[in-house]
Amino acid sequence: MFLLNTAADYRLPLDPRDQNTLGIAAAEDVEYYLGFREDHAITPLVALPGLARDIGVATIHVKDEGHRLGLGSFKALGGAYAVIRLVLEEAERRLARAVDMAELHSEEVRAIARGMTVACATDGNHGRSVAQGAQLVGARAAIFVHSGVSDERVAAIARFDAEMIRVAGTYDDSVREAARVAEAKGWTIVSDTSWPGYECIPGLVMQGYTALVREALRQMPEPPTHVFIQSGVGGIAAAIAGHLAIALGERRPVFTVVDPARAACLFETARAGHPVTIAHGEPTVMAMLECYEPSLVAWRILSRTADAFMTVEETDATGIMNRLAGPAAGDPAIVAGESGGVGLAAAIKAVADPSIKAALSIDGRSRIFVVNTEGATDPGKYEEITGLPPAAVTAKNVEGALT
Repeated sequence: MFLLNTAADYRLPLDPRDQNTLGIAAAEDVEYYLGFREDHAITPLVALPGLARDIGVATIHVKDEGHRLGLGSFKALGGAYAVIRLVLEEAERRLARAVDMAELHSEEVRAIARGMTVACATDGNHGRSVAQGAQLVGARAAIFVHSGVSDERVAAIARFDAEMIRVAGTYDDSVREAARVAEAKGWTIVSDTSWPGYECIPGLVMQGYTALVREALRQMPEPPTHVFIQSGVGGIAAAIAGHLAIALGERRPVFTVVDPARAACLFETARAGHPVTIAHGEPTVMAMLECYEPSLVAWRILSRTADAFMTVEETDATGIMNRLAGPAAGDPAIVAGESGGVGLAAAIKAVADPSIKAALSIDGRSRIFVVNTEGATDPGKYEEITGLPPAAVTAKNVEGALT
């Protein structure tokens, strides 16, 4: 399915709140914070000239977030950043003075952090980031996971000393249960989705994601003309679209938001022209994108900055995993999880459909940018789909460099 943005506020300026959250100064704050992370390294921007030639565009660049902060997902940038900002803000309140990021590991700040508990609901990746952020500062973390989250992903979160709480139902059920318990216990919810009256913290999470956009713009020889970004509740798509609109202005690329067909809450929201909750259906292999209700803040941004919305099928998601694991001649292999390559799958699908290609003005000069939002965060599932362990795919690049 495909549709162009027909929202009433399409191409209007961003809400001032969102301009502040996703603007240049805010992105610089995120980069300043990352400078204090021992495990921080700029993630690679991978060119795929072979695939670009095959589908008839000028360039394809993939920002590979499978290498981010040891967590294998772009979400490493959001949850941990929000937790640390909240700890610093609480320290400023209690100490009645400005507290810099450089003081994060001081005994004064850590004593305050020890009295704080952060909580969230997760499909896996966001919870890992929140738990890691809490461990970094000495706070407690309580992570709510729904019945569809694999034991392997639960174990990956628990290794950060987080309390794991199983919830029957879907991701959206776990969001509601996390909010209920947190309110009762006085915990701070660090969610990557927003609802009426709860916008500031999801804004901090999205702010963390601007780092990958800043890096990519510096890494690319020219800005992209077309961007395809996958979406769960909308946070990553909104962060990238919003920051590109601010950074590039009238030169911003054509931006397409991509949903799984089985969990297309942003697509249906765009069709309706206002946020809608969709019915739960058959689970999607794109587990990190299986959301049935959009973030209100994300929609506020995307209604202005997204140009189009489209969906991909289950076979598109698994097909791109295999295509990246066994790439076109001359292209490096990329380890992409079940949700990681969805933006690229949509780009290939758009170019192959004459009507979509024309609607998006894609031609032989187009420069496509996508994000591999996760590596093999569930290695067992990855091998089941591709027939290869992640290490074997990575080894292809080493072998290629030696020959």
